Amino acid sequence: MKIKSAVSIAVLCGAGWLLSTVPALAHHSFAAEYDANKPITLKGTVTKVDWMNPHIWFYIDTKDDAGTVAHWQCEGGPPNSLTRSGWTRNSLKAGDEVTVEGFRAKDGTNTINSRSVKFPDGKAVFSGTADDGAPARRGAKQD
Repeated sequence: MKIKSAVSIAVLCGAGWLLSTVPALAHHSFAAEYDANKPITLKGTVTKVDWMNPHIWFYIDTKDDAGTVAHWQCEGGPPNSLTRSGWTRNSLKAGDEVTVEGFRAKDGTNTINSRSVKFPDGKAVFSGTADDGAPARRGAKQD
């Protein structure tokens, strides 16, 4: 009986440790995924917004001079941080025309870490987080 108890405790402790590390492994730093030396500005139409932890994602379609459409995914800050900055779930909606400033992904995909989103009326909102390590836009004011 003592051996069964010892094994059970060891298994539970091991499982607890493994589960406690999953969130830490899932989170990434800016420098691990994005290139601070590759700023980018995109103009396009929002196609989808995923308002969820740990960061929001929104998707835009852009067109080049030849009319070719490119699909981009843009990572924003955590919903809680964005809410404290004045965002709501409805701040960005499918169909909105936007200009997004950010940094390209290191893997070459159409992925960016967004810093700001500007609307046609000139209103701009900070869409990143101040503690993600990106060199630009820290302390940026919202219009």
